[in-house]
Amino acid sequence: MRPVYLLPAGALLVGIWLLPLSEVMPDFALHMLRHMTLVALAAPLIVLGLRNLFRRVTVAPLAAALVEFVVVWGWHMPAAHAVGRLGGVGLVLEQGSFLIVGLFVWAGCLRVDQPLAGAGGLLLTSMHMTLLGALLVLAPRDLYAEICGTVPNLSGQQIGGMLMLAIGTPVYLVAGLWLTAQALNERTAA
Repeated sequence: MRPVYLLPAGALLVGIWLLPLSEVMPDFALHMLRHMTLVALAAPLIVLGLRNLFRRVTVAPLAAALVEFVVVWGWHMPAAHAVGRLGGVGLVLEQGSFLIVGLFVWAGCLRVDQPLAGAGGLLLTSMHMTLLGALLVLAPRDLYAEICGTVPNLSGQQIGGMLMLAIGTPVYLVAGLWLTAQALNERTAA
């Protein structure tokens, strides 16, 4: 167990759920901040903090990235998003599934024996997160207001998309490039 990673992960999780963030940001943006904190910030810290436990998880990086893609895009379909956004069991299922697939992606991609495959998984994740964030920012209307029964808030959706771009894209991209460098360093050392 490595507290240097687990303590910030715990602080992030406590912060996104217990701080009164709804007072300073739109509902959709807060919902997206929680998603991105789970998959792109807390999950890798948890995997690094519990490295020995997650070494036993033998998920292929690209398979984990594909499952994560399906889960993330699935929950962003309007009907599924409404189930997760309106609270209760749906919210727990949505956020729990994000954390679980985030853990599997990072556990698979941070495997020491496959840095190039891990880089591929993270770069694939970076691309689809970037695309989804861009779609949310560029949509001409609030995609979820009608099905969620909320007042349309295009700017809140755009802020949420920008959060996805600002958090997910660089985290996955930088980690993928770092793993690529690791793989290249191993090949030149051999």
